[in-house]
Amino acid sequence: MPKSGFATIIGRSNVGKSTLINSIVGQKIAITTWKPQTTRRPIQGILTNDHGQIVFVDTPGIMQKARDPLTQALLRFVKMALKDIEVILYVVDPTRPIGNEEKQVMQLIQDIQVPKLLVINKIDDIAARQYIDMYRDLEEKFDGMIEVSAIKGSNVNRIVDWVMEKIPEGEMMYPHHQKSSQPVEELVAEIIREKLFLRLRKEVPYSVHVEVEEIDRRKNGTMYVKAKIMTLSERYKNMIIGKGGVGVKEVGLSSRKELEAMTNEKIFLDLHVETDTRWVERLDQ
Repeated sequence: MPKSGFATIIGRSNVGKSTLINSIVGQKIAITTWKPQTTRRPIQGILTNDHGQIVFVDTPGIMQKARDPLTQALLRFVKMALKDIEVILYVVDPTRPIGNEEKQVMQLIQDIQVPKLLVINKIDDIAARQYIDMYRDLEEKFDGMIEVSAIKGSNVNRIVDWVMEKIPEGEMMYPHHQKSSQPVEELVAEIIREKLFLRLRKEVPYSVHVEVEEIDRRKNGTMYVKAKIMTLSERYKNMIIGKGGVGVKEVGLSSRKELEAMTNEKIFLDLHVETDTRWVERLDQ
């Protein structure tokens, strides 16, 4: 009988969790940027092979000191993603020393009675030599340890083998070909948000949220996508739109190009920007 189970990926911001899940699944299902809090909601990546099916759950990064509503909502998502699972993957970044966020993650997972794997990422980075031994010393607290380069795919197959060994026998939850449980509307919204993160100034991305309002195939074969970009203040709205609308046009162009490459379809992307001071409150509804 095949094996089947959930493996939650946890860690502080910017340790490479989203890059890792993309590498494991073999295609982009989670957006990646160098900015903290890129991942907002848990995202499921599905890997199926001859031995069974693993659903990897990418979670928002832990940021201990921030107490704003968005960070608090993301922490709730992390805690939800740690329920009813078979394995925990704790991803760490050896280019930075162990900090308060690492200690908070350890506290979150220490009493959860499932196999735990310590994943030391970014071993391809020369800066990792400075702190990697600090993280290796944590090995005794875990059921296993694997050192990887998610961006290069090094040793990622060892993670799959380790998790597959730990999960129980069970029926597959998704069709063999499926790579993510994420609805297409959420995937499109995430791609747009990624382009916003990459373009905007330091403080703006965390005030931004994207919702897809309509996806419709037109008679000419074009896929019409209507989406709204929401931000918390008029000042940020003006920065997103840019002078003469150049900002939002650039975001739309880069988003459309990636979506067309992913879907192999012609996309018409209709973006508009509005101020909504309450979008954070609705994030986890």
